Amino acid sequence: MANTLQQLEVESGNEFVSEDARRVAEQHRTVRERQKQALNLQRENILSQKTTHPARRTALEAALAQIEAQIQAMG
Repeated sequence: MANTLQQLEVESGNEFVSEDARRVAEQHRTVRERQKQALNLQRENILSQKTTHPARRTALEAALAQIEAQIQAMG
């Protein structure tokens, strides 16, 4: 499937790309955008939490680091 997406990116200027290929590419883009939105919501939720408990704070910091790494990996 990744090969299909890479091929579509290469052929994006090609007017002969099939409608099915365009639809698949659009679906993948939509899924990635939704995943990114979900990660951003999780990030905002973590940032909004306030705690004085050291263990809880450490857990929140670790979760935030993981979410930010996932966001960066998505591009």
